Amino acid sequence: MTAQRLVNRRVAIKEMGKAGLAIVVFGAAACADQTGAGSTTTIPFTTTSGPPATSVTTSGGATTTLTTGSTAFQRVDLDVVSAYVLYREGEAALIDTGVDGSAESIESALTEAGLGWAALGHVILTHKHPDHVGSLGAVLEAVPDAAVYAGAPDIPAIASVIVPQPVADGDVVFGLDIIETPGHTAGHISILDSAAGILVAGDALNGAGGSVDGPNPAFSENMTLALDSVRKLAGFSYEVALFGHGEPLLEGASAAVADLAAGGG
Repeated sequence: MTAQRLVNRRVAIKEMGKAGLAIVVFGAAACADQTGAGSTTTIPFTTTSGPPATSVTTSGGATTTLTTGSTAFQRVDLDVVSAYVLYREGEAALIDTGVDGSAESIESALTEAGLGWAALGHVILTHKHPDHVGSLGAVLEAVPDAAVYAGAPDIPAIASVIVPQPVADGDVVFGLDIIETPGHTAGHISILDSAAGILVAGDALNGAGGSVDGPNPAFSENMTLALDSVRKLAGFSYEVALFGHGEPLLEGASAAVADLAAGGG
């Protein structure tokens, strides 16, 4: 099946610029709505325009060197889910808010990145499930002026003092391309940083021990659409894939997704 491509419509909400990009990651496991604790893993990589940094410091103190040539991320383990903060030049965007009780870990991650709540101008929700939107209220208490975005079909199920702005194929938030990936939920979206070669897949994909797996049928509303979305994501190019659940895939990610799609998801 030919992978769908992004439509030409563009809504440039915030331009990314050319500076180095970093990502903060909040822990991983299965879809759930319980509260998790937060440990930290810092994994900076070299960028073509930002400062070179390749050391990896985990919560246990171990150090490794990893490079991708374009990006970096820091992980905070909440036991049940991962969220991500993308930041550059003193500004940040948060992708998902984790389970209820995650705001303190998000704040700690921002602090470790040399930022604070004031830097957070965008909150992008991949979908409506409580392990991904559970701390939205607390985050918006800290940053009431932040813009919130989600796929239109999921918005009615997201409780928020700020109604999320609907986004779809072709929209751009903070220099990040929005990709509609329905199936896990009707309004599920994924986020692509095409310049850095990073896909944030939410629950459209899952990490699988150094590789990638399809969406979890136990938590997906429509597996036919979900597998179509896997094939759609196989049509884009990216080196790194970040998941709501499972370990990030740091190299060869789009090839791994293409292999998954060719096998029927």
